[in-house]
Amino acid sequence: MTHPFLDLTPLGADRFAAIEDRVARLLSTEQDVVIMQGEALLPLEGAIRAAAGPGTTALNVITGPYGQTFGDWLRDCGATVVDLAVPFHTAVTAEQIRQAFAEHPEIDFVSLVHAEAATGNTNPVAEIGEVVRAHGALFYLDAVASIGAEPVLPDAWGVDLCVIGAQKAMGGPAGVSAVSVSERAWARMAANPRAPRRSYLSLLDWKERWIDGGRKALPHAPAQLEMLALQACVERIEAVGPDAVMARHACAAAATRAGAVALGGGLEPYVYEARDAAPVATTLRAPSGVVASELVARALQADPAVPLAAGGGALAKEMIRVNHYGTDATPGAVRASLAALGAALSEAGLSVDVTGALRAAEEAWRQPGAAAGR
Repeated sequence: MTHPFLDLTPLGADRFAAIEDRVARLLSTEQDVVIMQGEALLPLEGAIRAAAGPGTTALNVITGPYGQTFGDWLRDCGATVVDLAVPFHTAVTAEQIRQAFAEHPEIDFVSLVHAEAATGNTNPVAEIGEVVRAHGALFYLDAVASIGAEPVLPDAWGVDLCVIGAQKAMGGPAGVSAVSVSERAWARMAANPRAPRRSYLSLLDWKERWIDGGRKALPHAPAQLEMLALQACVERIEAVGPDAVMARHACAAAATRAGAVALGGGLEPYVYEARDAAPVATTLRAPSGVVASELVARALQADPAVPLAAGGGALAKEMIRVNHYGTDATPGAVRASLAALGAALSEAGLSVDVTGALRAAEEAWRQPGAAAGR
């Protein structure tokens, strides 16, 4: 298929498969990787509906809004759901997972978000994976926000279903996404009579029509522009090096956190402990008496280009997000965000130290480990 408005070489099965292979290398996985033709909600929902159903007892970890969504999907599938909710300003621990297994030994499925860009926390998946593997449950991981900002290693961590998207730290398109699938996960899907079939949500259709056929014929017309953008995105990461890309995000997070603390005006990190803070985005708690969404709107009026947003839903009153991911994981974006927040806080009548904030951010960028408390 060619795009009707652009003179492009048709994207055939060989090239599609080659892009899947590059994504697999990015994940350091030997599992099957399926690139799905839609935003990451497609494989996130498809994987749950394929692997869970009546008879499934799922431990659903909630550290932000996506964990809440996964619980809804699991219940809709007919699964029995044990919710493990922790405050959004922290992370879940491996010990809490172990305790949940002790209380509910029948658990055979675990759903977890790696990094919640919406709340700014990240969970210790390597440690949690050891506990899940020892228990024998199927492990489902949302790594959409974390991929590119921190290590994502499905094989090493025992993750059976790992979903990623390119639109955040990878700096790529939102219209395609991917999921790595273990042999255990394929077997669970095949045994589930309620797994989607002949459906856009169906992973089993991809397996039978694409993987089992040797990846020779695509099951439908590919999203050509998005696939080419994904290829370019992965090529850029390969050229720079994944470690360098992750280091840049860690520096941006450390600099933003340090700068926000030095800025003053009552602004403070939303995630209490630096070890629980995600490198993909930093969330901040608005000063008492200040509505976060109004503060962000004021900051964006001064500089519409800064990567600032208010929290979603009820969090819009108290949370500010600095989305320093992808092309915004730079010293310039961090400085601009701090300056814009400083100007907005000052306009609200609060005392701030923008010069001190910029100085603290610069120092933290040079030594991200020390600034992040890691």
